[in-house]
Amino acid sequence: MAGRSPRGAGRERHKGERRIDRTARINEGIRVREVRLIDGDGSQVGIVPTEQALRMAREQGFDLVEVAPQARPPVCRIMDFGKFLYQQKKKAHDSKKKQKQFQVKEVKFRPNIDDHDYDVKLKRAQRFLGEGDKVKATVQFRGREMSKPDLGLKLLKKLAADIGEVGLQEGGAEMSGNRMHMIFGPSKKLVLKKGEGESPAEAAGA
Repeated sequence: MAGRSPRGAGRERHKGERRIDRTARINEGIRVREVRLIDGDGSQVGIVPTEQALRMAREQGFDLVEVAPQARPPVCRIMDFGKFLYQQKKKAHDSKKKQKQFQVKEVKFRPNIDDHDYDVKLKRAQRFLGEGDKVKATVQFRGREMSKPDLGLKLLKKLAADIGEVGLQEGGAEMSGNRMHMIFGPSKKLVLKKGEGESPAEAAGA
């Protein structure tokens, strides 16, 4: 067996190390004559024959995994490959849950909307904000309504007041063609609660 590597050489070996996944070559799938070996405890063993590295992995009850195939010779690590893949999958799943991809949900109004329809739209906007998404409230004008943009502005201001603590107004009302819109984002209080692991429904109802 080759001796342990000189101090400081370990940093160079990891430069070619790739993200380990199911496509990595393991055990008998590693067909080179020798490898640069990292032991199960992370220590640098050095350059050893592949058969010897495989035997060491088996003696420890682990796998020999190629982690830097482009290195010369390739770098291999002794590890429990099945357990490693499970932990990586779980970590990716947990990370995805914490980092929800926020969307902009549009809620459309008419300037002369009745009270019932307004309440339905308001609750929809509050639900979207409670789920952590942004809301684009749009007032659509038709025909002669275009001459009364103040109706749309009044409606959006009322909406901003009625949304309550679940959302925050982001900027003022903007007119584009025959539509006036205003953007609302989830409240900072809501985002902080979600970051602490609380569910969107619990955070919104706090």
